[in-house]
Amino acid sequence: MGIFLAAIIAQLIARSMTDWEAMKNVLTVSAILTVLPMANLASPLLVMLRIPSMSRELYEKCRQSGQEERLLYELVITSKDLILPVDAVLIHPSGTICYCPKKDISTKKAEEYLNGMLGKWKLNKNARVITEERTFLKRLGAMPHACGLSEDTEGTYAAELLKNLSI
Repeated sequence: MGIFLAAIIAQLIARSMTDWEAMKNVLTVSAILTVLPMANLASPLLVMLRIPSMSRELYEKCRQSGQEERLLYELVITSKDLILPVDAVLIHPSGTICYCPKKDISTKKAEEYLNGMLGKWKLNKNARVITEERTFLKRLGAMPHACGLSEDTEGTYAAELLKNLSI
């Protein structure tokens, strides 16, 4: 972002130094066009400022579940009308379980979106969003341990999809 900011400032300084009207117009337009990619870079950062990081205690509890190779941490899954902060995701052959600490999120809407995206990739459409930490940890501990994610092609694709949906 610093490069974009420096380019914008340089263009505006060059604009103020010239007397040629056509060149002023070109420099103004180029400065405006430089702002667009900078805004695309800055918008996810602004969203991330509002979302707190997961607690160390939760991370340690998730690691103790024995499912470490199937867990993803701290994703912010986005769609046109949804920002879903997810502290932990378990990708299991029986389904995907997401823990979202945000209590006011519509879990039904989030599950519909996730299942729709998983279905488009022809993956297991059994995604659940849990907003209670205790319920998530209980479910995490109750899941049977499956072999490694690297051996599970569908799990690998599901992990890749969730990473791509996240900012």
